[in-house]
Amino acid sequence: MKIAYLGPEGSYSHLAARHFLAEENVEGSGWNECMPFRNFAEVIAAVATGKADAGAIPIENSLQGSVAQNLDLMQDAQGLYAVKEYVLRIDHRLVHKEGVDISEIGRVYSHRQALDQCGEFLTKRMPFASLRETESTAFGLTKAMEDESGKSAAIVGAHVENLRRGFVVGEECLSDEKNNFTHFLLIKKGEDKLPKTSNRLFFSAVCPNKPGSLLELLKIIAGHKIDMTKLESRPVKFRPGEFRFFIEAACDVADEGVSRFVQEVRENTLECKILGAYTHE
Repeated sequence: MKIAYLGPEGSYSHLAARHFLAEENVEGSGWNECMPFRNFAEVIAAVATGKADAGAIPIENSLQGSVAQNLDLMQDAQGLYAVKEYVLRIDHRLVHKEGVDISEIGRVYSHRQALDQCGEFLTKRMPFASLRETESTAFGLTKAMEDESGKSAAIVGAHVENLRRGFVVGEECLSDEKNNFTHFLLIKKGEDKLPKTSNRLFFSAVCPNKPGSLLELLKIIAGHKIDMTKLESRPVKFRPGEFRFFIEAACDVADEGVSRFVQEVRENTLECKILGAYTHE
């Protein structure tokens, strides 16, 4: 079993990939490993081409909302489905050179979402530090530890390992909101990889561009007595003025009524695509 993730090792995506790998627990299936990639597009491509058996991607953060890039990537991908969900608690910490006061630090490296989620700390405690966005928290850590002057720091997860000698991880959680969680999805290729049962169905739909079309879609959902747990809109590429709705619904993919529900949605929208089914715990 090979699971692709946004690397390098030590990123939150790596932690999620390790969790999924342990859950899959596929014995006798060959080499089990987590494979790092440079960006989410490469993660999706690895699964699509068979280079990896699955991919771990973040889809939503409790503070920042949906990861729009990954919604778009899932929509554009052919034959890929979310089959599992994992909710990871986010605990941001500051890594810096030992003995250096934070007032002396001039650069802070991290992923954009991590920097945003620690905005209050950075504004109040490090107002003069330059914030440097990196592709992942782990890449940010590498950049910070390359600076032996002690003028650079990184915001990473509390689970960070393999710090260079002379660097330390802070004891304080830096997040503006301490109850901070990221929802990860495990992506696989092939409709046959969908679970037999679930308590969540994830799909997208494009409504006709006319007054009341979204209301009609919501009426269909309500008419089947399905609880909608998420609704997110994204512009439809190359079609100005049109929007695609990403919807998570609390229902079982094995239920015959759900099949009728999906069919009704398809008949009353311009587009409808099943993106996955999984169990939310």
